[in-house]
Amino acid sequence: MERSMAGWGSGLLGVVIFSGSLPATRVSVAELSPLFVTSARAAVAAVLGGACLLALRQASPAKSDIASLAVVALGVVVGFPLLTGLALLHITAAHSIVFIGLLPLATAGFGVLRAGERPMPAFWLFSGVGAATVAGFALSQSEGSSVVGDGLMVAAVLLCGLGYAEGARLSRRLGGWQVISWALLGSLPVMAVVALCTAPTRWGTISVPAWVGLGYVSVFSMLVGFIFWYRGLALGGIAGVGQLQLLQPFLGLILAGVLLGEPIASTMIAATVVVVLCVGGAKRFA
Repeated sequence: MERSMAGWGSGLLGVVIFSGSLPATRVSVAELSPLFVTSARAAVAAVLGGACLLALRQASPAKSDIASLAVVALGVVVGFPLLTGLALLHITAAHSIVFIGLLPLATAGFGVLRAGERPMPAFWLFSGVGAATVAGFALSQSEGSSVVGDGLMVAAVLLCGLGYAEGARLSRRLGGWQVISWALLGSLPVMAVVALCTAPTRWGTISVPAWVGLGYVSVFSMLVGFIFWYRGLALGGIAGVGQLQLLQPFLGLILAGVLLGEPIASTMIAATVVVVLCVGGAKRFA
């Protein structure tokens, strides 16, 4: 029980950190290339993660872990950041929440496929209701869709769910921060080259908020958040703790309201209450 509660607490902290990702990404890609934002955030986080691995003298991963680390890198280091960055050029941050609401289901599905978890049937009911609540709320607030943007978000959610499940499976042996650090370090050569090739030609024309957004997604979204998130998934269960992602859109909207001046509707509060109840139900039957 203590292990499970520690997992849920760690996972919740990770979700709180991740909730700032979409607003920060949207601010960044308004002035910086999505390719640069994706590669720069990965490169910065890789340097920090590599420094921690070196300072704490962590052993290199086994050869049998390389393929899994590559899947983690494809899903959460490259795939999700790049595809969401590209999608936000076509759709609003509010509309993207429609798809973020599906991420817990994708994570749970890959948890079954990759980690052998078997949640009870009632879990899928609560998870489905929670996802439908998030998607319904987002659609009611959305300004419209884009075929390109929607397709990119679907691909992003699938890759992210796979990366979460694979990383959590590895974290049970290697540790959460070690998994994301090795995945980042493995992608560093490619990400560094892409960052150099897509860097802005005039650095002085980029506003401070754009740099702050890039800094946030580099340090917190790409590294610090994963330390808590992978630990939470490993301790509390991929399918169960993954349902905490249902809260991420609402936390993100609150941040958008505070930082970007966007209104906080009463319907958001009502939807949040429903989602919290669904997360509680999913936790019981995971």
